[in-house]
Amino acid sequence: MTLSVDALERALHYPLANRLPPAGGAIEIAPGLKWLRMPMPFALDHINLWLLRDRVEGRDGWAVVDCCIDCPEGRAAWEDIFERELEGLPIVRVFVTHMHPDHVGLAHWLCERWSAPGWDCRLWMSAADYQTARYFSQNVSPETGADIARYFASHGMTNPDDLEQLHQRRFYYHSLVPRVPRAYARLLDGLDVTIGGERWRCIVGHGHAPEHIALYGAARGILISGDMVLPRISPNVSVYDPEPEGDPLALFLASLERYRALPADTLVLPAHGKPFTGLHTRLDQLRDHHHERLADVMVAARQKPVSAWDILPLLFHRKLDLHQSTFAVGEAVAHLNNLWHTGQLTRARGADGIWRYAAAG
Repeated sequence: MTLSVDALERALHYPLANRLPPAGGAIEIAPGLKWLRMPMPFALDHINLWLLRDRVEGRDGWAVVDCCIDCPEGRAAWEDIFERELEGLPIVRVFVTHMHPDHVGLAHWLCERWSAPGWDCRLWMSAADYQTARYFSQNVSPETGADIARYFASHGMTNPDDLEQLHQRRFYYHSLVPRVPRAYARLLDGLDVTIGGERWRCIVGHGHAPEHIALYGAARGILISGDMVLPRISPNVSVYDPEPEGDPLALFLASLERYRALPADTLVLPAHGKPFTGLHTRLDQLRDHHHERLADVMVAARQKPVSAWDILPLLFHRKLDLHQSTFAVGEAVAHLNNLWHTGQLTRARGADGIWRYAAAG
């Protein structure tokens, strides 16, 4: 039986209850660690960012983890933070968990804003996500929009108005991430990074992004999880046109197991939602969620061949706008591709150009 989101949430513990950081302000989670929450103009209407007291090459200041999209509201919120929460100290490093716009969008601005003659405020990020962010930020050619539209049409999106809007999406990433710093420091799985005298271990995650990096501070039992482990929603795991035969769901589920070794009472600081404990319970919930969706897809595919568009009502029990539908189709393909790669489904492209998946045998 599928439990409601509220029921799943009640299995977790929220140490701060319903407290949220004020606009332009912060909540201190632990000494030298502050929680910021910035608004975004999407259905997912906020992102959590983190300030950690730091010292780099003799310079005292703050490290930032994640940045928000580049928009006037985000810059204004940061200006308030600069005035109220930095305690007269500069930002000395910018850590980014992965390449999605809400995490990397303002990295260029923060790095430029806090660099000085003889001093670079450096971006720290994984190589795969850094290069991917640079590519998508710079790639705004007309062919990109045509490729996007063709991809979604091949998975059952047929409304001409929707496809025309997708054709214009070559500007989408660039509009939120206009630039990426030209230099960075590379984060790697298993790397220990010292921030403010405390060691934080990098834990890689795949499936949601190419090389997502979460940070675990063993001394205080804190995991800055980015998008890999969220308390209320499942991170989007999608297949898109640059890697149309990919199996990101298998990668994501395998990545979740990397967090099993962390203590059960780890305090999780997610990119969306509230800080929580109950890590192992949440890992179980995320795994079970995807296994249930895979089972639902198999039931549908046994009845008749299905496209990604056909199975959206199975995976998402609400009305979706176009923005949400693009994520939903990507996630639907991820579930179909996973079953295809494991031999449970076959696939064929019809005369209409749409991929449909059927039960094997």
